[in-house]
Amino acid sequence: MSVIDEVKQRTDIVEVAGQYTTLAKAGRNFKGLCPFHSEKHASFLVYPEQQSWHCFGACSSGGDVFSFVMKREGISFGDALRLLAERASVTIPSPAEQGADKEKNDRMFKANEAAAQYFHNLLVNSPSGEGARSYIARRGLSAETISIFQLGYSLNSWDALKQYLAERGYSESELVTAGLVVEGEPGNSHDRFRNRLMFPIGDIRGRTTGFGARALDDSQPKYINSPETPIFYKSSCPYGINLAREAIRKQDRAVFVEGYMDVITAHQSGFGNVIASMGTSITEKQVSTLKKLTRNVILALDADAAGKEAALRGIGYENTLGTEVKVAILPQGQDPDEVIKESPQTWQHILDEALPIIDYTFNRTISELDLATAKGKSSAVDKLLPIVTEVKDVVRQAHYLQKLARLVGVSERKLEMVMEKSKPSRGRLTVPRQPEAATSTRQALLANPLEEYFLALVLQHPEFKTCSEELLPDYFENSENREIFNAFQQADSVTSIKDRLDDTIWEHLERLVEKSLPSDQIEQKLSRCMLRLRERFLRGLETKREAVLASEAEAKGSDAELTKLKEQGIEVSAQLREVFIQRARGRQKQRGKG
Repeated sequence: MSVIDEVKQRTDIVEVAGQYTTLAKAGRNFKGLCPFHSEKHASFLVYPEQQSWHCFGACSSGGDVFSFVMKREGISFGDALRLLAERASVTIPSPAEQGADKEKNDRMFKANEAAAQYFHNLLVNSPSGEGARSYIARRGLSAETISIFQLGYSLNSWDALKQYLAERGYSESELVTAGLVVEGEPGNSHDRFRNRLMFPIGDIRGRTTGFGARALDDSQPKYINSPETPIFYKSSCPYGINLAREAIRKQDRAVFVEGYMDVITAHQSGFGNVIASMGTSITEKQVSTLKKLTRNVILALDADAAGKEAALRGIGYENTLGTEVKVAILPQGQDPDEVIKESPQTWQHILDEALPIIDYTFNRTISELDLATAKGKSSAVDKLLPIVTEVKDVVRQAHYLQKLARLVGVSERKLEMVMEKSKPSRGRLTVPRQPEAATSTRQALLANPLEEYFLALVLQHPEFKTCSEELLPDYFENSENREIFNAFQQADSVTSIKDRLDDTIWEHLERLVEKSLPSDQIEQKLSRCMLRLRERFLRGLETKREAVLASEAEAKGSDAELTKLKEQGIEVSAQLREVFIQRARGRQKQRGKG
């Protein structure tokens, strides 16, 4: 049995959901106010027999216990699995690529937390921290903000932190691995951070993973970060995400800025949904972290940085989120910290006027070209058509193709022909084989045969990937299958699929890729499988809706709620009829070939 299945067996979704909302018996199911949005009438149903949940209100979504925890806590599948596993006393093997077990990682988290408390105490209470306190005072930070962000100060010493943590039982090798100490000659290691203002960096669960540090003298570089460690990846976690999580979820919007002080000033001024890329280019992994909290992202960068991000990575962000990313342009020569201090109203206006990233890229590119000349038109197509090609949403892609065609005075059909020629050919996906010992304990029976059969087909035959684009992630009841489906839609190689998945799902992915399948009529099998997935989802939705309807009628629910549920039923029935029609056409087509 896999860890995922073991956690499912030991977890009751009614008990888990009941910790976030009051549930009342409704026939064989349970009902309550949705924990994901505000409502007066209960629209949230929990189904103990299926170990699933569904919201018939504003969320209009559902899933299993993993998806519930992911949505409620704003965390990834891996983190949800670890959280539930801990509650169920199930041990999860350590990440293979880290080469470190859970105990070692926990020690690193604790060492970082001890260091953060040590630095914070030095800043607030020690005479040595006076220079750092003066700097913070000049930046206008309040005592409350200093405490919330746990800002600190590192002494101008080679071994003060090392000695402090050694007295608390941490070895030199542990501190080196955690990035707090720099390894030198044997017995001659020294503190990494000296005479700097310290910014503890937390992950989405609030654990201290590393530090950023600003020099308080002429030392270079001005800012340094912890090195990459088994628990700290600068490219994965935005600064401030631990403090911004609730605001991002509530406002359904996240704002990316560049620096630590930009985030801190924003939060102090009431803009709690602001996070930072820590002075580097925003990465898709950072954007992926946000996906569980919101799909609405604004990049609030200076003109040069925004142009670079938009041109090089914008579409990647949009494809990762599955929605439009916007760019907010700051006044020339100003950063968010300065704009917010000068006028919070101006900052809010800048955010409200943010442009979709592709429109911004179009405007920026066109402003540098002369479209009255053939050369200018050609350059516009060379620079903008590849961006349009990368847009996965067909409606938005068509919109920007039309826009480009109008700008350069060329027919859409000609641009489409160029797009087709530029598309790379897709090869068969393969997964490196693991040693036999690693595969010997694989689960013999699959938890959801239909979902896993479909995933095996598309993973082994990616040439039919476009066929799957009409499927919704909600069609996959098991969160691990939904995670693989989402990753597959965004990737074109197994390596990149793995990069988008938590390592706890890798074994499941490998089993699907290696699953023995028939080699004929793949497209027809995929088509039938997709219809079955859609039919199963709609039938399940119809059954769940009927249970809610009966419950509402029994409780004499409001006319508005009953009417809404009945309208949903009409829509589901119409979609089911469409499935039956498509299935009949498929059968007729097959008989015609026979």
